[in-house]
Formats: sequence, structure tokens, C-alpha cells
Amino acid sequence: MSTPSPILTLNNIEVIYDKVALAIKGVSVEVPQGGMVALLGANGAGKSTTLKSISGLLLPERGEVTRGDIRFMGQDIAGLAPQARVKLGIVQVLEGRRVFEHLTPDENLVAASAVVGGSRADMNRHRDMVYAYFPRLHQRRTAQSGFLSGGEQQMLAIGRALMTQPKLLMLDEPSLGLAPFLVAEIFDIVKRINQQEGLSVLLVEQNAIAALEVVSHGYLLENGRIVMHDSAEDMKKNPDIQEFYLGGSEGKNFHDIKHYSRRKRWLS
Repeated sequence: MSTPSPILTLNNIEVIYDKVALAIKGVSVEVPQGGMVALLGANGAGKSTTLKSISGLLLPERGEVTRGDIRFMGQDIAGLAPQARVKLGIVQVLEGRRVFEHLTPDENLVAASAVVGGSRADMNRHRDMVYAYFPRLHQRRTAQSGFLSGGEQQMLAIGRALMTQPKLLMLDEPSLGLAPFLVAEIFDIVKRINQQEGLSVLLVEQNAIAALEVVSHGYLLENGRIVMHDSAEDMKKNPDIQEFYLGGSEGKNFHDIKHYSRRKRWLS
């Protein structure tokens, strides 16, 4: 069986902030059409910067892509404005569950649909799809969003992204601050959306345990560089991944151990 062609390709991307601070260097990532890929790494590794280079959200933070290619469905998008990228089908769910707190979930979804336009029938159809995947949101659809739980707000943030009819969904730390059972529930829903809707997903996570259970492939980012790329199954079996991200047999903490990038066998 042939491998699906990539919907997204990053080739040797370099990002600099304030024209002096190098954030990521030589990052190359592929997301297959209809695939689900994780970008893993510790806090500050450059994961969010990588996503923002794709969505076009670097400029407000005085960052810029200074080298490399970003191609979406074969098109060079490096020079496109963020709103143009959304219309092409790229949507990023930012870290921190940013919803319109004074609006209800229903109003949040309607507002998100305005980004791409379309008929009321289209809007209703996509809203029904969101509620089908997130029935809890339907139950709370008339509540003020600021009073939703953290898990419900994360569901709403993903639901708003789905209202833009994306081809590529990028999730930035969706597990942050959530209880493990909610993380499992949300990741399971995202996996079902990927499988049933054919939606490509790029998932940025520190929680490697949860991420590697739902994706097919993963990239490991350390200090702005990709240091490993493999299938999810092989990454879970890798002794270094087990030691530094999955706890290891002795339950070691990542922050209590020297960075694995110093271990030459990682880069062999």
C-alpha cells in the first residue's frame, strides 16, 4: 500500500525572534494526508514556535521564519497572512483554552463559523457535528463559557476550530491542566474525528504517554532541533523515551536527569 502524500511539509525551518534569538533550527516535519502526528518535547523546546510558523502567528511575537520551506497541499504558504492560511484549511488551537468567556458555547461556535462564511445550513451542519463529538458541550450550550470546566473549555476550543472546516487541525498542549481521565476522553474524541472525518492532525504535547497512544508517528524536539522521528509504537519502546518521558523502570523525573541530547546515541 502506498504512503499517503503529506498535506503539510516543513523543510529545514529556522525561526528567529527579535532578529537575534534563534528559536528553532533545521526543523523538518511531515504530516500525511489524513494522518495524526505528534510533536513532543519539554517546555521551551520550540514546539509552539513550530506551530506558529505554520499558522502564521509569529509576527505579533516579533518572530519570523528566516530559512526553509513551509508547504501545505503542495503550496508554499510562507508569505501568506494568518487569515489566508485559515481559508486554505489550517487552524491552530492555541495553548490555554482561549474561548470567548462572556459568550455561550453555542455563540462561540457561531462566531467561529463566520471566519469562513458559508450558508446558515452549512453552519448548522458543522455545529451539529461538533455537538455529536462533544455531547457535553450540547448539554452546556446555553451556559456562559467562562463558567465551563477546564475540560469543557478545551472541548469548546477544539469545537470552534472544527467550525472553520479545517483540513489540518493543530493542537497546542490540549492536555495542559486537565485531569488524566479528561485527557484520555479528549484525545479519544480527536482520534475519532481524525478517523471518521479524515482530518489531518498535528498534536503538540509534553504528555508523551497520552500523545503516543493516539498518533501514528512522532517527532521529538529538543532545544529547537528534531532529535528523533519514528513511529509511535517504536518511540514507546525506545529506552530513552521510556526513561525521560514515560518514567522508566525507576520512575525518574525528566528534570532530574541531564538532557538526552548530550547522549550521542540519540543522534546516531
